Amino acid sequence: MRTFSIERKTAETDIKLSLNLDGKGESTINTGCGFLDHMLTLFSKHGCFDLTVNCVGDTNVDYHHTVEDIGIALGQAFLSALGDKKGITRYGDIILPMDESLILCAVDISGRAYLGYNLEVRAKKLGDYDTELTEEFFIAFAQNAKITLHINKLAGKNSHHIIEGAFKAVARALKKAVSIDDKNKDAIPSTKGVL
Repeated sequence: MRTFSIERKTAETDIKLSLNLDGKGESTINTGCGFLDHMLTLFSKHGCFDLTVNCVGDTNVDYHHTVEDIGIALGQAFLSALGDKKGITRYGDIILPMDESLILCAVDISGRAYLGYNLEVRAKKLGDYDTELTEEFFIAFAQNAKITLHINKLAGKNSHHIIEGAFKAVARALKKAVSIDDKNKDAIPSTKGVL
């Protein structure tokens, strides 16, 4: 099983996170931010990743540190759970509809951190969640997982649908990318021999 648990404690957040890439999509999420809990639950379900997150953060300030630091911890857990990356498919992509919204996501587990992000969201807030934090989450995740990640909105008006579609699309693209290629299960999917 490709699993990893991490504890990350700073002056701003205290995070305990565990990830199983070969799970069933079961999750226990408690971040202190209801909207982020919802998005991480969707991420777990649609990626078939078992995920446990417990975070105590300085939410009296806002959700910035909580969202960013969970992105960091999840990225680090993802990278570590992958191990040597032998046999992975490496690439994954999807065009995912969420009602009127349509999200394109593509991922390369490349060892090179990059985020291409084009999600225009009308609302500044969803409940008490600042929608601009979605980009901060995916920046932190992509940098720490050392993946190339592209998320683009092809259509959409409803801010909740757009962000929810992005989390689902990233999860499903990652699910493809981490899946084992039975024909090449003992090989690194790169001519360099390393990812």
